[in-house]
Amino acid sequence: MNAHNRSLPWRLGACVAAVALLSAVPVAARTLAEVRARGVISMCANPDSLPHASNKPKTPGFQVEIGRALANVLGLQLQVDWIVARMRASLVDCDILLDTIADPEAQRAPVKLSNAYQRSGVALALRAGSGAVQGFHDIAPNQRVGVMVSSLASKLLNQRGLRTVPYAFESDMVSDLAKGELDACAVSPASIAYYIYTHPDSGLRYVHAYDAEPELRWNLAVGLRRSDDALLDTVNSALDKLIHDGTLARIYAHYGVDYRQPY
Repeated sequence: MNAHNRSLPWRLGACVAAVALLSAVPVAARTLAEVRARGVISMCANPDSLPHASNKPKTPGFQVEIGRALANVLGLQLQVDWIVARMRASLVDCDILLDTIADPEAQRAPVKLSNAYQRSGVALALRAGSGAVQGFHDIAPNQRVGVMVSSLASKLLNQRGLRTVPYAFESDMVSDLAKGELDACAVSPASIAYYIYTHPDSGLRYVHAYDAEPELRWNLAVGLRRSDDALLDTVNSALDKLIHDGTLARIYAHYGVDYRQPY
């Protein structure tokens, strides 16, 4: 993975609020009427952060595909504004960001949150032969567990007396797991699912360990940057349609990612 992908913002700990950050500078809202008048709804995304988003036409990432599906239901075109860090959303003034943590307290700027559309959190990635391990509680104290440095997962697992190994980049952590240098790693479910999907011979597997860990799980929503309630309601209706007709599940499946109903 290159530098952009290695720097993909990740929701595993003390940086949760920063990852969910939509804008550091207040900007004028785009109302539903204004969006319809333009015929375009714009979305901020990272150009090199598969499986989430990419500027590669053949593999745009599930965020871009969901954005297109949303725009289509709304009768609009999707404009993708490429940014590496979400805090730069104010510079391009996009309308929406996907995979925003569905918790108003996690936001540092005014933002409207859609209904939650996906469940997420901290998954547990494992090597072959680890079938008995179904969660963090099954990890033995002498096993090496990769964690993102200064993350909430790192703090919690250290408190439980586990042997953690800090990493700055998720890609390095998963690579070391595949090489046998780790026994497990605390990882975002979409990233490890996509790694397994693109490396079918890796022997890795993962479990949704966050289901049993209230502090390590959250829902994801569409973040609307200072929009009006009419646009929010319209996006919610479009999301409901995409969930109920199976579109979301099919998009995620393109990248080997599970669609899971929100908590």
